Formats: sequence, structure tokens, C-alpha cells
Amino acid sequence: MKLASLNHCPAPAKLNLFLHINGRRADGYHVLQTVFQLIEHSDMLHFQLRGDHMIRRTTPVAGVPEQQDLTVRAARLLQAEVVRRGCPPPPGVDIAIDKHVPMGGGLGGGSSDAATTLMVLNHLWQAGLTRAQLMALGLTLGADIPFFIFGQTAFAEGIGEALLPVAAPKCWYVIVEPGVAVPTALIFCAEDLTRDTKPVKITDFSSHLTKHHLGGFGKNDLQRVASRLFPPVAEAIKWLGERGAARMTGSGACVFCAFSSEEEADAVLRDVPAMWTAWKAKALPCHPLAQML
Repeated sequence: MKLASLNHCPAPAKLNLFLHINGRRADGYHVLQTVFQLIEHSDMLHFQLRGDHMIRRTTPVAGVPEQQDLTVRAARLLQAEVVRRGCPPPPGVDIAIDKHVPMGGGLGGGSSDAATTLMVLNHLWQAGLTRAQLMALGLTLGADIPFFIFGQTAFAEGIGEALLPVAAPKCWYVIVEPGVAVPTALIFCAEDLTRDTKPVKITDFSSHLTKHHLGGFGKNDLQRVASRLFPPVAEAIKWLGERGAARMTGSGACVFCAFSSEEEADAVLRDVPAMWTAWKAKALPCHPLAQML
């Protein structure tokens, strides 16, 4: 019996524990290395199959028109892929999104929403695509989407799509939102962006963690540019850096720091200046929907 709906489907945020830019391809994409870490802070998506073939987003998302929403685009892409494989077009779906992951924060909210959509609709439609096939489909929409479908802490290379599982600290993170949204394209196009960081090996990251439990490996090459263009990012890094190894995630604007216990994270949260929004999140070893694939 086919399911008609799935509710409360999590789309967790991610952190980049480090982010090195190693070069730039002829097509403009940047070659990078990073470690993606899922965290226990999620958007929630709700899916209800329709009696026609329309794909609809039933909740507004500030600043994101329905036709441009990665969630809607992912659903339509999978629907078209099912037809391309010679099957009847699957039913349409209404998608409601409860946004909790801030946009423009470097936490991958839109990409994670798209990945959850692909995983859930592959299940609801009984489309039968494998994890690898869904990852390849997601890559056509965004370089971060394959990671969320991969579904576990990962060492990433290429444009972010070449993924290997890796162990990372079991810890709590404090995440600070500096009150600005950072456009990814603006950071990657900056003339002063470092694009020649020497490549590292996955064993370099792992051996560093053996010596330094909470990490602090490498750097984020995008951080200097974002800090220059958006002073609140620099201020948040400075403040949180006085309490641990603070770093920006992705292209910004959110800043994070790892702590061994929830109690330590709570102590830092109590001191966060009122001008910022801040919260804590536990590291997630795997995606909550991993069992779907």
C-alpha cells in the first residue's frame, strides 16, 4: 500500500569544520576540500500527495519565490526523472516547509530541504532510485545537495560532491547568527579570495583530531573575505573566539565553536550579546532519514 503523506521530515543543517579552496575550474566552479558535519537543528518538511501532477509549495518562504525554491525544483526534477525512466508520471505533491535554519548563514538550509525532498518523494512515489542516483540528480541543482543525501559526516573534495565518510568529534556546537545574510556568489567572486590552499589528505584531518579532540583543523578560506565585507561576521568570530576555536561555516554568515558538553555550550549561550541570535546544536553522526535509502 502506497503512503499518501509524510509529515515532520527533518532537513538538518550542516557545518563546514574547515573549508579550503584549492583552485578554480574553467567552468567557474571552485575546487575545494571540506568536512561536512550534520547538526541537530533542522527545517521540517511535510508532504501530501495530490490527485493531479502539480508540485506546489504551500507555505511562504521569505525572499524565495516558489518557482525558484530548491525544494520545488527538486520535486519536479525527480518527477521528470521517473517519466524519463519509462514510468507513468507520479502524482503531484503539496510541500509545506517550517523554516528553522537561517538563510544566508552557510548552514545549507535550502540544499538540505532539496535533499530531504528527493529522499522522501523517492520513497512516497516508490521511484526506486539508489542513494548514488539521487546524489547525482541533486548535484545538478547544487553542489551541497549530494552530501545531505550521503547522510553522514564526510570529507568532501571536487566541488563538494566527492565524499568519503570520516569520524568527527561527538560534541555540542554554539552557533551565532551575526544578523546579516551573506550571498554565496559575492564571496566566491571576490578578487582577494585565496584559491591556492595546498590540498590535504583525509588522514591529516583524522590524525589532527586524535591530538586535538575538538578539532580546529585547517581554516575557512572564505572567512577573511566575508569578515571584510560584513563586519558583524568579524565581530562574532572575535567574540566567540575568546571562548574557543571559533570559525565561520560555509560562505557565512553563521559562526560556530565546538564544546565537549551541553553544559559548556549553555554557559557560553548565557553570555551572548543581545544583538545576536545564538543557539546550541548537537553533532549528528548520520541523517535522520538515512533509513529511507
